[in-house]
Amino acid sequence: MGGGNGQKSKMARERNMEKQKAAKGSQLESNKKAMSIQLVRFAIGNALQALRSRLSDPTNALQSWDPALVNPCTWFHVTCDSKNHVTRLDLGNSNISGTLGPELGQLKHLKYLELYRNDIGGKIPKELGNLKNLVSMDMYGNKFEGQIPKSFAKLKSLVFLDVSNNDLCGTIPVDGPFASFPMESFANNRLNGPELKGLVPYDFGC
Repeated sequence: MGGGNGQKSKMARERNMEKQKAAKGSQLESNKKAMSIQLVRFAIGNALQALRSRLSDPTNALQSWDPALVNPCTWFHVTCDSKNHVTRLDLGNSNISGTLGPELGQLKHLKYLELYRNDIGGKIPKELGNLKNLVSMDMYGNKFEGQIPKSFAKLKSLVFLDVSNNDLCGTIPVDGPFASFPMESFANNRLNGPELKGLVPYDFGC
């Protein structure tokens, strides 16, 4: 009888140890997920703060973009998915000016970039060509200059583009999604195009 009780006690201890191990493993996995979410939020926050630092915002449209609010998904004009990835930036008609920077290219899950009817100038960053999930990019009615980045030809998911009413120059690309965009998307710029498959230099007129 004593041997049987000892065996049962040993088995109970082993089961208890297994439960503790499983609990620790579950806690570790939970900690990893929490850390991963924090890292995503940190990277997104940095990218958006870098964008904000380049912009003048006289009507405080970006007032909620506060680094003290650690989750950028709570900021106005920012939409995220269930995994805290930014999928949409709605800054159209926000009375902002300034320039864009390469940090926007870090928002890898971005689908909609709405910047229309502002006073944003400078060159359009080539890093926007890294946004492979981008579906719509609306930038009409700004002061963008220089060429349409060739990297935009990599945007295979892009179905809507409007860069009309800016100060862009050069020729309109023909690769990738550009074959499906109407000429109205490029109106009222200094663009010459389309590129005619290399017969007209890409920087023609710039």
